[in-house]
Amino acid sequence: MDTNNNIMDTNTYMNEHQNPKWITRKLWWCAGADEYFLIKSPKQDRVKYAGIGAIVFFTGFLAACAGYVAFDTMFAPKTLGGMPNEKLSAFEENFWILSLIFGIIWGILIFNLDRFIVSSTGKGDGTDSITWKEIIQAIPRIIIALILGFSISKPLEIKMLKSEIDVELGIKQQEKLREYDKLTVAKYKEEIALLDNDINKIEADRNILVDRQKNAEKEYIDQMQGRSGQQGFGPRAKQLLELSKDSENKIVEFDKKNAFELKTLKSNRTKKLQDQDFERNVTNIEKAKKLDGILARLDISHEIGFWIGWCITLILLSIEMGPIFFKMMMTKGPYDYMVENFNHKIQTENGVFKEDKLYEGRNGLIHMETYRYADAEIAKHQVEDKIKSQIEVNSLAVEKAKDKMLKDIKENPDKFIG
Repeated sequence: MDTNNNIMDTNTYMNEHQNPKWITRKLWWCAGADEYFLIKSPKQDRVKYAGIGAIVFFTGFLAACAGYVAFDTMFAPKTLGGMPNEKLSAFEENFWILSLIFGIIWGILIFNLDRFIVSSTGKGDGTDSITWKEIIQAIPRIIIALILGFSISKPLEIKMLKSEIDVELGIKQQEKLREYDKLTVAKYKEEIALLDNDINKIEADRNILVDRQKNAEKEYIDQMQGRSGQQGFGPRAKQLLELSKDSENKIVEFDKKNAFELKTLKSNRTKKLQDQDFERNVTNIEKAKKLDGILARLDISHEIGFWIGWCITLILLSIEMGPIFFKMMMTKGPYDYMVENFNHKIQTENGVFKEDKLYEGRNGLIHMETYRYADAEIAKHQVEDKIKSQIEVNSLAVEKAKDKMLKDIKENPDKFIG
């Protein structure tokens, strides 16, 4: 009677839990678990695998967010101190769409890697303790999980500290911009000074001629007005007038001779000043903006929030590696035994037989698993039988041939004597 009641209780329990919610099924799928057997399992197993699936799913979601931030930081239009650019092309304005696509692809990739890692991690020895043997066996998966954890945590760390990073980055960019401007001014200063020397030389030579002309003209005027002591257009006045006209002609000839060179020098000087202004106001700013990269932001993040960054990293590493250790700590439940039973059944139906053997080793008993493959053994026996039959046929043929030859020798010995 008690047995019947227990059977009825089990059937009632199974009937009440036959239809899990849609979200539960998806979380089982994320954990790489078999829905067919989980439906037949108690609530404890269902919750365990749903929890692992949730961790895998949200790890993929965080990876997508991290991928978006990383791609946007690396390839988006650079800024100066986090300030938005005034003029952006249509492509630059919609660059976030590419970052989003990359983030989704990255999230799916990490999700599938985590799902594979979790589903391929066994139960270890089936107890809730983690042995060194289990840890050693899980080292490759732990290393992959560590790498994935760092790749997810660092972009998110940058995003969480964005405001503080922008301020510090702006200060560093301005310092670098002043350094660039200083180098630019020093570079053009020498070139402009050489041009100024050539211009000043030409202008100084012209000023000498102009001064001579002005002095001759002034003395001529003084002579004509009698301020020099003798009034009127005399020999001296005539000489001064000719000197003044001669000076004017020399100025005209000088201008014609040096006009092109002077114009070229002034044009080059103007161009150098324009190049200097362009380099300071455009080129140097663009160079300073390029400091706005993911590596620079990581460095600043470590400078201003070292412990915060490591806390974020450790949290995400624990999320990433948690399912691996959880599965090593999980005790075997009905689900695991049903899956093992089903796997053994499939193996047996397909001619694969597992045999457990114990050997006496140097450090005690050693447990080993060996497998027998029925199809391979049948094929092996068929080949062996075929070879054996062929050997028997060959032996019989040789024996018959021998008997025939002996008979011929007895009946006709002269035929065999040379």
